[in-house]
Amino acid sequence: MANFWDFSVWGTVILAGALIVSMLVANMIKRSLPVLKNSLIPTSVLGGLLLLIISIIYEAVTEVPLFNTAVFGGNGLATLEVITYHSLALGFIASAFKPARGKMSKQRTTEIFNTGVTTVATYLIQAIVGMGVTIIAAMVLNGFFEAAGILLPFGFGQGTGQALNYGTIYETEFGFDGGKSFGLTVAAVGFLVASIGGVIHLNIVQKKFDIRSNYTEAGPAMSMSDVQGDNEIPMNGSLDKLSIQMAFIMGTYILTYIVMYTLGELIPGFKAILYGFNFLFGVLIATIIGIIVEKLRIKQIIHRQYVNTFLMTRISGFFFDVMIVAGIAAIRINRLEEFAGVLIILCVLGAVATYFYIRLVCKKLFPDYAEEQFLGMFGMLTGTASTGIILLREVDRNLQSPVSDNLVYQNLPAIVFGFPMMLLATLAPVKPYLTFGILVVFFIVMNVILFRSKIFRKK
Repeated sequence: MANFWDFSVWGTVILAGALIVSMLVANMIKRSLPVLKNSLIPTSVLGGLLLLIISIIYEAVTEVPLFNTAVFGGNGLATLEVITYHSLALGFIASAFKPARGKMSKQRTTEIFNTGVTTVATYLIQAIVGMGVTIIAAMVLNGFFEAAGILLPFGFGQGTGQALNYGTIYETEFGFDGGKSFGLTVAAVGFLVASIGGVIHLNIVQKKFDIRSNYTEAGPAMSMSDVQGDNEIPMNGSLDKLSIQMAFIMGTYILTYIVMYTLGELIPGFKAILYGFNFLFGVLIATIIGIIVEKLRIKQIIHRQYVNTFLMTRISGFFFDVMIVAGIAAIRINRLEEFAGVLIILCVLGAVATYFYIRLVCKKLFPDYAEEQFLGMFGMLTGTASTGIILLREVDRNLQSPVSDNLVYQNLPAIVFGFPMMLLATLAPVKPYLTFGILVVFFIVMNVILFRSKIFRKK
């Protein structure tokens, strides 16, 4: 029987509290220091870095990992990884429940499709650069994991959650010691690349746009229609509206687990891969549930609208913030000392390749709003979608350009074309050279699709 005063009862709660409080402290620091206030570094990243610095200092003094002390339950590092893993899927599920907008023009559909293909092509060039660096490193450093470089697109392009997922697979299934910390570090550096690189580019184009010298998070006041749509259930009914949104999300995640468990039992050899795709299964199931609920509402079986876009947006933002701060805090710096040189080269070359490739694509395919598209995509493909929006708002304060819609709706073509790359990531540890060759061919094919209008001009 548990004693309520034991750390076994309080450890996880204290750890979760530390994550949330770190973001609050980071927000206060960012608002107080002009250097940080004028920067574009996300508060969640700053909160994670604060916890990481504190944990490094504590471990240097005591030789014990801070989050593995009794006050955090004795195994806090593993708990941080679990929080990161689940937050990724829960954030995507919440986003998937938000209703889509109406039909779009042919030109807008083409631009959204091209944005999705650009996303996948950028993943590929990041993977090619990453694999090239680590294959060469393996020739120099005895025993280095050749496939480590393919974590670059998962860290830069897809963020903390996926970097941890594949880092875990490489560490547990293929013997890459330090794989989790390697992936999480790449993701953390990606946020810095998005912030620092974004600021440098903004300074280059500031004469063209009316960019304010001091970045502010203030925005226009929200109207009631932004918070609650027509025919929705009340905010404070017999069951709180937030509770209903969480019921949709958690119910979907339970179904997600059932599906992954069933598939894992049927094909046990792919169990690690299946559970690494928890976010993708969650999105698919959430989409199906959303369609079913909407059909029932149209047929008047359900009379009210239960899903609230405003709350789902807030919930997804919360989970993504928690994912980022937990993922950065879980990094073990001492396990990366021997990889430091490779990591620096990997991230620098990855940042340069990402910058110039997206720059080229935006100039050629999005000439009407090339700068806006570039900033949005560069932020998203080195940090997160929210980082891309932060950069975008510096040149498009009211989001009047189509870029914000491009970033939202590009996910479908990106998932369709990007799924084979996720499978290639599991081939990379077994056949690194073959994987590298396939990545190059895949990148060429994506660019033929992307620049189809330039290559196959009509006479």
